[in-house]
Parts: sequence; C-alpha cells; structure tokens
Amino acid sequence: MVTGLRALRLAVLTILVTLFASQIAMAQEPASLVADVFSDHMVLQRDRQIPVWGHATADSEVSVQLGDNDAVTAKADSEGRWMVKLPPQSAGGPVKLTCTSGEQTVEISDVLIGEVWVCSGQSNMHWNVKTTNSGEEAIASANFHSLRLMQVPLAMSATPEETCDAKWVACTPESVPNFSAVAFYFGRELHKELDVPVGLIHTSWGGSLCEAWTSREALESDPDYSDILKRSEENLKNGTGMYNKMIHPFIPYGIRGAIWYQGESNVSRAVQYRKLFPTMIRDWRTRWGQGDFPFYFVQLAPYNYGGNSTAFPELQEAQTMTLDVPNTGMAVTNDIGNVSDIHPRNKVDVGERLAAWALANTYGKEDLVYSGPLYSYTEIDGNEARVHFDHVDGGLASRDGEPLTWFSLAGSDREFHPAEARIEGDTVVVTSPDVPAPVAVRFAWSDTAEPNLMNKAGLPASSFRSDRWTEVTAGRK
Repeated sequence: MVTGLRALRLAVLTILVTLFASQIAMAQEPASLVADVFSDHMVLQRDRQIPVWGHATADSEVSVQLGDNDAVTAKADSEGRWMVKLPPQSAGGPVKLTCTSGEQTVEISDVLIGEVWVCSGQSNMHWNVKTTNSGEEAIASANFHSLRLMQVPLAMSATPEETCDAKWVACTPESVPNFSAVAFYFGRELHKELDVPVGLIHTSWGGSLCEAWTSREALESDPDYSDILKRSEENLKNGTGMYNKMIHPFIPYGIRGAIWYQGESNVSRAVQYRKLFPTMIRDWRTRWGQGDFPFYFVQLAPYNYGGNSTAFPELQEAQTMTLDVPNTGMAVTNDIGNVSDIHPRNKVDVGERLAAWALANTYGKEDLVYSGPLYSYTEIDGNEARVHFDHVDGGLASRDGEPLTWFSLAGSDREFHPAEARIEGDTVVVTSPDVPAPVAVRFAWSDTAEPNLMNKAGLPASSFRSDRWTEVTAGRK
C-alpha cells in the first residue's frame, strides 16, 4: 500500500514537473514571428515603404523577403521585437512574403500590392452587405479576387495590444455577406476605377463612442477630456478600449487612408465633438507615422432623436467643422436617410460618395464631382439673406423640382421662422414675412430634416447656420 502511494505521488510529481517545464518553454517562445495583420491573401500598400514586424527570440536576426526582391534583415531587441521597412513596390502580385529567424520560417502566400484602407466607426459602418437594399445582387456579383477583406473581431483592452485574431480573405460571394457594406461599396468602387488590388481593414463596433477609438495618451494630453477618462475607468467602452485592441495591433501597417462612419453616440456632446473628433484623427496619424493620410467620413443622416432634435444638427456642424483638418472629406447623406431608422439601408451611395472623395482628392481624378454644396457665407440686404456656397459644381438645384425646403430666418430676437428660398445663380435668396430684418439664416437645422437643395451633380447640401449663438450641447463633457 505504501509502495503504491509512493508510486502515485511520484507520478503526480512527474506530471507537474513536465507541465511546469512546458509552460517555461512556451513563455520563452516568441508569440508570433510575424504580427497578426500579416496573413495569406493580404494587400500591402503600394508606392511607399512597407513596415513588417513581429516577435522573435531576443537579440536574434530576422530576414524578410518579398517576392524576388533582396531580403532585408533586422535584429530583434531584448524583448524580441523587430521591424523592417521594405522598399516601395508597384501595384501587382501575387507574391510571397518570407520571414526567417534561426530555424523558424513563416511564409505568407498570395500577397498583393495595391491600396489599403482602414474602415472604422460604429453601427452604420458595421452594417453588413446582406442587410442592405441591394445586398442580394451585390453578393451574387462579388467575385473580386484582387479585392481583399479583413474583418476585425469585436474586442476591447485596458492597455494597447499587439495581437488580433483577424485574417485576410479574398472578396467572394461567400466572404462578403457579413462584411461592412459601406466599406465594401467604397472598396468596390476604388477597385473598379483604379484597376489595382484593394485591401480593406474593417474595424468598427455598433454604439461606440469616438473616444473609445482614441488612445489614452491623446485623451490625457488635454484636461478637457478628464471626464471621459473617469468614465473609461468604469467601462472601457467609454474611452480607449477599442483603440487598444482594434486599432493599435495594426499600427504601423502601410495604409493609404481611412474612412469613418460614427457620431450617433456622441450627439448629446456635439460641441465637444468639434474638438474630440479632430483629436482622434490626429492621434491616428501621429501613431501611424505615415503623414496626414486621407481621412474621409460620413455626415450623419437624419433620424428622429426625440429630445435631441437640435443637438443633432450641432453634431453635423461639428463634422463639417472637421473639414478644417487637412486632408479630410465628408460625404453628406441627408437625402438617403430614414428618420424612422437610425440604420438607413442605402449603403451603396454612402460608400460610393466616400469613394468619390478618395478618387478626386487622393487619386487625382480632377473631373469628378465629390461634394455637395457647403456653406460659405451670407449677405444681408434689407429683408433678404443671400447665401453663398462652395462646391456648386454646375449650379444649384432642387432635388425634386419643388421649392427649396428647410430654410429658416431669425431677426435680432433670435427666434427662427420658416422661410422661403429661391435659387439665383450659385446662391440661395432667403426671405420670410415674419422676419423683416433678418440677421441669421439656418438650413436643415433639425434631426428630421430631409432637404432638397443639391448641386446639379446630384449631391446634397450640408446643414448649416450663419449664427454662432449658444448651442444646446455646450459645456457637456
């Protein structure tokens, strides 16, 4: 009996020692020779240096070769981190990326060189192809071998992470149904017009806040964000959590730019968004280290927010003001929304309008109209307010042929009244019998406004106001 008990103890001890030794060995092995963003079927950004990085044994040498090009080597640091920057490549492929360190080799196949875009935001970016108006037709025809997709899983972290369980796939009728509709329609248009491979990294989360996609360092750099940081301690969704797990792992992967569809969750703090949104854009650009890359975003579509009827146009205004940030663009969608549904099903026009911004401003297609009318300034002459616009592109028009809608005027009492508006050349003249001496004009200043002013290219005018009177969301942090 004693002998049997000793044998049992010896067996248990042997198992424990073996497990302990295996855990030590696992801890000593590099997590991944190459970062997770590098996988079969990926697209690398053309015409600029290509960062490749990962983890190897501390102080070891790593060799990286792309196709038939000469290998580039680097030495891992004391923690095993390494990075190389491959020389710029022209669009093309497929090629193989080979990474070697000691006896460890990773081969990544079917690699294309082309255009890479990050696609982020909240639920309207997350909305998938199969639930859009034209989803069935789009899915059936989605055989685009050189359009590649990466779907980033929903996850958060309290600290920046380097790993992410996401892989590249080719665009097919099987891979596209659950992919972001806005991202897909954007990428499909680029793929068609540029005739080069396109890679889309889709990383979004329904209901997310802008600050959740911003690094802690960026939020800590400004005392105005102290309340956000306090809320983030209670719940990662309130700040930094999505940046840490759904953006940081992809930095500094070579990209051309980013598209963004978000803002619904920040409506109640619209004035703060004027500063917060540009903070996030600058944060991404700083951390990617690839200059002021293009950042194109969607202005929110009308929706009945109930008690936030005036807060909503303040959020739209904050988005318009973000156009002051270099190399940004805004797709206006007040003609394709649904005031009863915060998730409009027409995502084709959204994606293609974002693509128009990219094609015209990033890829140099100068003959392409990419923006609807944007407010410039107002002249007051007696009882008339004459509104001037940028981006009239062939002239102004009414989308339905009816008189212009959603204009209002106010006098010195700051009370706004519905107004009549008519097109004169590239301007709109606004009058109201209730306002004989106007001092301010507003357009589409409501959460349910679906105005009919557009340019003759068919792109809608953005909401605006000429005054700078007190906002309902001012002071909210």
